[in-house]
Amino acid sequence: MAVHKRRVKKLSINIIPLVDVLTVLLFFFLVTMQFKSFKVLNLILPEITTAGQNNINENFVISIDKKGNFYFNGSLLIKDKINEALSLAKDLKKNSPILIMADEQTELKLITEIMDVCRTNDFNEIRLQSR
Repeated sequence: MAVHKRRVKKLSINIIPLVDVLTVLLFFFLVTMQFKSFKVLNLILPEITTAGQNNINENFVISIDKKGNFYFNGSLLIKDKINEALSLAKDLKKNSPILIMADEQTELKLITEIMDVCRTNDFNEIRLQSR
C-alpha cells in the first residue's frame, strides 16, 4: 500500500475584498446621510397634520425645551437676554425669518411671549416647527 502525502495549503483570509466592500458602504452612507444645520436638542415637536413644508433656509432658530429653557441658534440663553440677542440679530440680517421650535409640553404662554419679543424687534415672519 502506497501512502501519498498531500500538501496542505495554508489557510488565509484575503482582506482586500472586505476593505472594498466597507469603503463602498462608507461612501454610500456619507452620500445618503442628511446633515442637520442646527444642534440637536431633546425636543419632541408637536404634530400638525396640515402643516406645510418649511422652506426657510437662512433663519434664526429659537428653541424652547419642556423645562422652559431658551436656545438661540443652539446656544442656551436666559429669557431676558433673548430681546438683546434679537436686537443684535436685527442689525446683522434685517427681515430674516424666525423659526420657533418648542417642545410639545411647552406652555403656550412662553411661545407667545417669544413671538411678541420677535415682533417688537421687527421680525414679522415667524414660523413654528412641527413634526
